[in-house]
Amino acid sequence: MALHIMDESSRCLNCKKPRCQQGCPAHTPIPQIIQLFKENKLMEAGEILFENNPLSVICSAVCNHEMQCAGHCVLGKKGNPIHFSSVENFISDAYLDRMTWKAPAKTGKNVAVIGSGPAGMTAAMLLAKKGYGVTIFEAKEKIGGILQYGIPEFRLPKSILIRYKNKMLEMGIQIRPNTTIGGALKIEDLFRDGYACVFIGTGVWRPKTLGIHGESLGNVHFGLDYLADPSVYNLGETVAVIGMGNAAMDVARTALRRGSKKAMLFARGKEAAASSHEMSYARLEGAEFIYGKAIERITPQGPVFKTSIFDEDDNVIGYEDKTELIYADSTIISISQGPKNKLILTTKGLKGSDKGLLIVDERQMTTCEGVFAAGDVVHGPSTVVAAVEEAKRAVNSMVAYMEGA
Repeated sequence: MALHIMDESSRCLNCKKPRCQQGCPAHTPIPQIIQLFKENKLMEAGEILFENNPLSVICSAVCNHEMQCAGHCVLGKKGNPIHFSSVENFISDAYLDRMTWKAPAKTGKNVAVIGSGPAGMTAAMLLAKKGYGVTIFEAKEKIGGILQYGIPEFRLPKSILIRYKNKMLEMGIQIRPNTTIGGALKIEDLFRDGYACVFIGTGVWRPKTLGIHGESLGNVHFGLDYLADPSVYNLGETVAVIGMGNAAMDVARTALRRGSKKAMLFARGKEAAASSHEMSYARLEGAEFIYGKAIERITPQGPVFKTSIFDEDDNVIGYEDKTELIYADSTIISISQGPKNKLILTTKGLKGSDKGLLIVDERQMTTCEGVFAAGDVVHGPSTVVAAVEEAKRAVNSMVAYMEGA
């Protein structure tokens, strides 16, 4: 690993206008980090990484690098781009536990963070560093949100989240697990108890349904539910996965790793929504990709499809009349997910879009005074790094709001 990343660092051209940095949603100062690394200034590089992105360790492991830093590297035009993710992961992983916490002057104000996914973790740490008292309210047992319950262990070791939890506790952040805001406690209760501001980063946890016959059968499951705890499922030898996004790749790979002999992924069109990187791993592990199949219904024997008809531009323009049953012991629907509506239903004035996503202004403030939001609960399923960057903007607005700026 060390030799590899030194080789990667040596290839960096240190561009004056780094396209890699422009391609990163968090705008990580990549040439600066690489230069510090080459000068053996590991801790200094780590400090800059974490100042810019508190979830640097996680993003370096799970980001879609081919569409971001690596995908924008100038060297990729004619050859191999710099794989900065490997360099970042080495630096940030080494820095996380050695990062020293210098308690700032306390502002005397407390903030409630609802949800401990990527956006919530980012907001909590940044606010704590600015001297605010922070309490995280997490509906589940463990922190991490989608990082904990939606990304498999082989892609993101859960030990990383334990390290982050320990670091947050060291920073004075209080965590209330198994506490749903919108249940026994509501947002109005948080303001009643003296919180100056509320941040919502609850993500999207309601699986999108197909609305077809057979979705309630005993051998049919939703991808998000399956990834939360695969150990409680008995899928059988053959698994059909409806959908071809990154989450669907995780579902197929997890099923194969847990004993299924065959995992087939189906897409209505001729292209997959997943990155080529994630598809290549799924293919290496034995997943099969089947295109041009539109799901009609699901039976105890497996899903039933119609074959798509395409025009000259590969757009779906119709379907053949004939249906086809493809045998599968289990069918997993992994097409997307949306937000739950507890907060909207229990908070006066909190409004959502027609999809149930929270409406925010340019400051990331919702339609409720003093309540801010960021991440998937605002724009729908997206990347971890997008949630981080949006949470950073929200924190800046929250500070300005609380300090009357």
